[in-house]
Amino acid sequence: MTAYDARDVGRVVSLQTKGQHFAALEAVESFRATSLGLEGDKHAGREEGKRQILLAEAGDLLHLDLKPGDLREQVTVDLPGLMSLAVGTRVRIGDALVELTGPCEPCTHIGEHLGAEDVEEMRRRLVGRRGMLARVVGEGAIHRGDPVAVEEDGVG
Repeated sequence: MTAYDARDVGRVVSLQTKGQHFAALEAVESFRATSLGLEGDKHAGREEGKRQILLAEAGDLLHLDLKPGDLREQVTVDLPGLMSLAVGTRVRIGDALVELTGPCEPCTHIGEHLGAEDVEEMRRRLVGRRGMLARVVGEGAIHRGDPVAVEEDGVG
């Protein structure tokens, strides 16, 4: 059980989608989460995959002097403690329900994408802050500004 319950509510700060792996992210106002991922996103279609969605915490971005989308996340949330949630925790985002599948480990490519002079140092700075991977377990719309809540028991 996590330290969160249904009273802990955050919000969606920003939504981004991408059509190709290294393509620029496109800011959007909303998208639909389906059993295959986020409609129109490169990672959609991974029904059994653990990386349908990447969630990043806005506070981590601020601390790293980054902006929403810089970590290649599709959903930027204001939910302090996101990175401390256990694998299997279910999080309601707008009308959708996602299940966390684990932290996203930073690779050197993220430093290259961000234009870091020292990509290895950037990778080290991102350990434990890159975001949480998730899969969709309940379909629904997600809009910028929507509430984000950890399910009451913390796990599915």
